[in-house]
Amino acid sequence: MKISTDPITASVLHSFSELRSVSDVAQELGLDEDVLGSAASSLSSLGFLESEEQDGAGSGTDGFDAWAPWGREGLSFHFSTRDAPFTESTDEIRDELTKDPSPPLFKEYKDADRIFLPRYQEDPGRSYREVLYRRRTHRDFADAPVGREVFSTLMAMTFGVKDFIDAQQFGALMLRTSPAGGARHELEAYTVVTGVAGIAPGIYHYNVREHSLELLREGEFRDSLTRACDSQSGVGEAPFSVVLTAVVPRLSFKYRHPRAYRVMLMNSGHLGQTFVLTATALGLGSFQTAAFNDSAVEELLGVDGVRETALYVLSAGVPAVDANGDAVLSHPPMSLEGSRKARFE
Repeated sequence: MKISTDPITASVLHSFSELRSVSDVAQELGLDEDVLGSAASSLSSLGFLESEEQDGAGSGTDGFDAWAPWGREGLSFHFSTRDAPFTESTDEIRDELTKDPSPPLFKEYKDADRIFLPRYQEDPGRSYREVLYRRRTHRDFADAPVGREVFSTLMAMTFGVKDFIDAQQFGALMLRTSPAGGARHELEAYTVVTGVAGIAPGIYHYNVREHSLELLREGEFRDSLTRACDSQSGVGEAPFSVVLTAVVPRLSFKYRHPRAYRVMLMNSGHLGQTFVLTATALGLGSFQTAAFNDSAVEELLGVDGVRETALYVLSAGVPAVDANGDAVLSHPPMSLEGSRKARFE
């Protein structure tokens, strides 16, 4: 693993290559002792320094073993985004943030061929309780196309515009059926279609403003996406998949602390949950995964992986059923008696 840092931090780390006091190093480097002590504590929490108290059993490192499988990358991300400074949003702050033009609210491929989806939305007709308890992860799908109206409803209810709000200096912002930090809605949806009635196979970008599909690449790309997702059957058998990406400037324009990266991931999870619940309500099975090769997926979509990066892959289709007409599940539900045996044996 390679990391980069500024020269002062490198000097601090080098000076602590053997056990030394903060005051000694501060005097050697000409640094304020309190500032250096705070920096040393941060470096210690990230695993780069070890204090004398941490050098024995029962030390302050207790609990960090749980983070070990994620390496210093996981530690660095989490602990460097803890306890972020929050300030009240004033007119002065908003004016400062908006002195440059805001990134576009909608992404569009203006020269792409379009398929305008029907504005009519299917009524799922299922209770919230039924949908919540029927939702399961499906990896096996029937060789049957998804109806165009059902597909359109799923896209609109999950990724479409619900309403607009006046965000003062930030202008008009949209609302979806899922929450998003600051209503920035930095997430875009691309769909790899193989089996949707009336829609030719290909890779499309979902145009939120128009409720349309913009054709990026025509042809069969399900196998390519499946390989990029570690050959998971939940992607390989699905008649369509949706890749969520984040347009980073749309979020970083307002939120300029690295903690906002957490918000971006949470927003992705919000949309993922809305997708799977809506799919369930519409009679579809759903699958979701973060196990994919980022570069391969981004190359497939034609995004750069820097200003716009892939976060989540969602799939849906008609669930496969067994001879009894029951949905094929990787982990069938336990009977009450089986549950009791598993708990008490």
